[in-house]
Amino acid sequence: MIEDVIAQAKEKMAKAVDVVQEDFQTVRTGRANPALFQKIMVDYYGQPTPLAQLASMQNIEARTLVVTPYDKSAMKEIEKAITNFPNLGASPSNDGEVIRVTMPELTEERRKEYVKIVRQKAEDGKVSIRSVRRKAMDDLEALKSEVGEDEVSRAEKEVEALTKAQVDHVDEVLKKKEAELLEV
Repeated sequence: MIEDVIAQAKEKMAKAVDVVQEDFQTVRTGRANPALFQKIMVDYYGQPTPLAQLASMQNIEARTLVVTPYDKSAMKEIEKAITNFPNLGASPSNDGEVIRVTMPELTEERRKEYVKIVRQKAEDGKVSIRSVRRKAMDDLEALKSEVGEDEVSRAEKEVEALTKAQVDHVDEVLKKKEAELLEV
């Protein structure tokens, strides 16, 4: 029973870290990266559809990405979705076959803004990890009468160590992303 609680907490904390890392990929660093476009939703025949399902994307230069729609009739909608996506600042141009997306050079002010966004995403991840810890602790407390206080106490220490390790991992990933963002 205790092992189940710990295993479930470990799995949920790992998922929280994965979500933080995925969110970090959507924050641009001055280079064009297909991961930036993962969360863009395109209005495709009235349905919000992820851009990755409607087009292929590839880097051709450091700040230029080529988006090749599978269905040419969706080109205008894809272009509109890229233009309207917040915090991207990209300027797409359409030549009838492909959409070239040029990422503007990041200013110092914009870099600092992105660092704030990344820190907020990291904090959200840490809150999620702590929430998993709280649920695990409550579950362990409920098991106290069945398995004894010593076992629960040992398990609580294990959950605390797991929580600290995952929070440290988020901090480590955050440091790397901040360094990447501030690199000129």
